[in-house]
Amino acid sequence: MMDNLRTASSHVVLKIILGLIILSFVLTGVGNYLVGGNADYAAKVNGDEISRAQLERAYANERARQQQMLGDQFSTLASNDGFMRQMRQQALSQLVDEKLLDQYAKKIGLAISDDQIKQAIFSQPAFQNNGKFDNAKYNSILSNMGYAPDQYAEALRKQLTVQQLIQSVASTDFLLKGEADSLAALVSQQRIVREATIDVDALAAKQSVSDDEVKNYYQQNKASFMAPEQFRVSYIKLDAASMQESASESDIQNWYDQHKQEYTQPERTRFSIIQTKTEADAQAVLDALKKGADFAALAKQKSIDPITARKGGDMGWLEPETMPDELKNAGLKDKGQLSGVIKSSVGYLVARLDDIQPQQVKPLAQVHDQIADKVKQEKAIDAYYKLQQKVSDAASNNNTSLAGAEQAAGVKAVETGWFTRDDVPAALDFKPVEQAIFNGSLQGQNGAPGSNSDIITVDGDRAFVLRIADYKAQAVKPLAEVSDQITQDIRRDKATQEAKAQAEKLLAELKAGKGDEAMKAAKLTFGAPQTLNRTDRSAVTQAVFELPLPPKDGASYGLSEDGKGNVVLLALDKVQAGSMPEAQKNALVQGVTQNNAQIAFEALLSSLRKEAKIKYGSGVDVQ
Repeated sequence: MMDNLRTASSHVVLKIILGLIILSFVLTGVGNYLVGGNADYAAKVNGDEISRAQLERAYANERARQQQMLGDQFSTLASNDGFMRQMRQQALSQLVDEKLLDQYAKKIGLAISDDQIKQAIFSQPAFQNNGKFDNAKYNSILSNMGYAPDQYAEALRKQLTVQQLIQSVASTDFLLKGEADSLAALVSQQRIVREATIDVDALAAKQSVSDDEVKNYYQQNKASFMAPEQFRVSYIKLDAASMQESASESDIQNWYDQHKQEYTQPERTRFSIIQTKTEADAQAVLDALKKGADFAALAKQKSIDPITARKGGDMGWLEPETMPDELKNAGLKDKGQLSGVIKSSVGYLVARLDDIQPQQVKPLAQVHDQIADKVKQEKAIDAYYKLQQKVSDAASNNNTSLAGAEQAAGVKAVETGWFTRDDVPAALDFKPVEQAIFNGSLQGQNGAPGSNSDIITVDGDRAFVLRIADYKAQAVKPLAEVSDQITQDIRRDKATQEAKAQAEKLLAELKAGKGDEAMKAAKLTFGAPQTLNRTDRSAVTQAVFELPLPPKDGASYGLSEDGKGNVVLLALDKVQAGSMPEAQKNALVQGVTQNNAQIAFEALLSSLRKEAKIKYGSGVDVQ
């Protein structure tokens, strides 16, 4: 049920709670354990603080998520102060909801076992390589973030507890078998119907339209005949990728010498550890090892660190920046050397140096071609920016044409055909370019060509300089241009009205039992019976399923329109039960229960908020 709730829910709090992977939870959750007691809080929820640091982390995570989701559109939205305030308020609201849920979980006694925490750690993709848990990666990530394993485990316990609360709410909703069967029968119901179509196009061809009708329609609907403003643009495009540069052996050697650290793997060290709660336990372990006990077997038996114990104490390869200070200061130099008892922030350790891999530097020959490409690219970018400045200066100095810019760039300007805001040429389809064209800054009086644009950069390695070559303002199309279209529209309107009037009359006759004669007079007949399913979303099908059940040995009648605008007379002959595969029925029931569970969860959150004492810190913007 939890996986289904995670998929189906649209509630923003559920999305945040269920969407968080463990690392992002640490970033927004563990801070509460590390930055407690700060009087400069963002909010207090029933006396429990949410720190400003916590809020800033949550806000930064939400900003990064929105930026990844919206792409280029995000930069436009981010310039809107109101949008960014709303995002910060949303982040704070989510933190408050998480705090309320955590408090409620504790109140009703929900708990997570140590085994559940271990399993959650082992199953996290962030700590895996090729689908398998990687102890070195786990330790490296935690060390880089400055978190001890027990702090991380406590944060994880908090998240899993809240998830357990959500699961307990979701599991309270269900459908009885009889209810499920009735719901499935209703959804899978089938209806046997016949149709008679009044062809609107055929009626339209018979309609007459006067000149006065065309003129009146034109006057009353001028807004429908507006020709949008149009532009023709001349532009010069600069592209760094098109600039070909060479790389000499001297250039390559110099780049390699200056960036050798990029091709250097630092010294790596591999340790195994046994972690204990007390110094006495650690000393006993050390004594046993000195007497010849097997380190791996002893680690699995005695170590309280579940991660390394599972692998016989092995911590994997560690580089200097990921190595804990306790191991750095242990004084281990030789392979197989044992440490003494080491006091750490998580208890006591006994460590063994298993292996040392010296620093390795890739030779130039191995990375020669790779560096040559980088040198060429850097040279091309340098040349690109120099050319960009040169073209920009020329466009500014001769602001009435692109002739100077053409000479500086060494290319001729390209001129587009006429286009509107809705059909910008693909070559100019970049938001900064479109903004320059359409914001009016490049136009003179009455839309006449004005000045050259500044250099407009797009995607970092391309740039444009352009000018408006010609412009047509928005205007009403002349009557002569749209007369044929108006005539067709009027004919269609008249035909539709005639078809509806005819259908209403026929419907009344059918309901009165005089349908056969009326249909014959109208030269209409019902077609062959067809079976319609509720899942069809067409207008005709929806109208059929709104009709009352047909009488015995009779039909129920109604009207609709097909996808072409024709008027359709409907004769519902029979309603019958359909069949639904068991898997589809289960999915239907699942969807209903998920929706009900979401409603229940929203009600729980609303109740917790109403009963809670929530106090916001000074300067916190809350709507």
